[in-house]
Amino acid sequence: MATKLFHFLPLLILSLLIQKISAQVAPAPAGPTNITQVLEKAGQFTTFIKLLKATQVADRVNSQLNNSNQGLTIFAPTDNAFSSLKAGTLNSINSQDQTQLVQFHILPTLYTISQFQTASNPLHTQAGNSDDGEYPLNVTTSGNQVNVTTGVVETTVSNTIFSDNQLAVYTVDKVLLPMALFGSSAPAAAPAEAPAPTKPEKNVRAADSPSGSSDTSVDASSAMSLNMKTVEGVTFTFVVAVIAGAVSCF
Repeated sequence: MATKLFHFLPLLILSLLIQKISAQVAPAPAGPTNITQVLEKAGQFTTFIKLLKATQVADRVNSQLNNSNQGLTIFAPTDNAFSSLKAGTLNSINSQDQTQLVQFHILPTLYTISQFQTASNPLHTQAGNSDDGEYPLNVTTSGNQVNVTTGVVETTVSNTIFSDNQLAVYTVDKVLLPMALFGSSAPAAAPAEAPAPTKPEKNVRAADSPSGSSDTSVDASSAMSLNMKTVEGVTFTFVVAVIAGAVSCF
């Protein structure tokens, strides 16, 4: 009996040790998905987190993830992406449009990197009326590289921050500016150069001279005409005087 207990005791101790070690390394039950916590853990998304909270889009995303089976895809611009914007870009739109801007970075469908290769453009976003594709995005792929185009900016997915069966969060190096809000802010075309000033033409009347004649010929012709009228006037006066003298003699 003692011999059997001696052989059984090491197995009992080993079993207890295995159970203790398993309890220590087992992961804690996962809590509800929180988009701001995901971004905070990844770092470098301070501005995007502030916008998510200020517009209350973060609450809607968390509620959707934890209360429905609909997946989401989020393109998260880095802090450097926001710093690269022209000064005053965010302040140039009101709070409602800021909400549209944040929702423009969210697709109401879960896309893995490989699924982007077969996605049909344009992709609908949560901004505006997604059913009508009011704020669309376009994607192109080259291998595992995913390019995102808004019509105003173009960027590339540079990293996967988070991915599970409901949510995929990708890093983008530019803020996705939608055409609906920023299409008119594209640089205007340079104005056309004004034509070179032309030299003023000489004021020559067609009645004075035929085409191609010079001012000198016009002046000479006028002078000749004036001289002829003067000669005719003197001659007429002389003839009248001669006739008057002859009459007086009779």
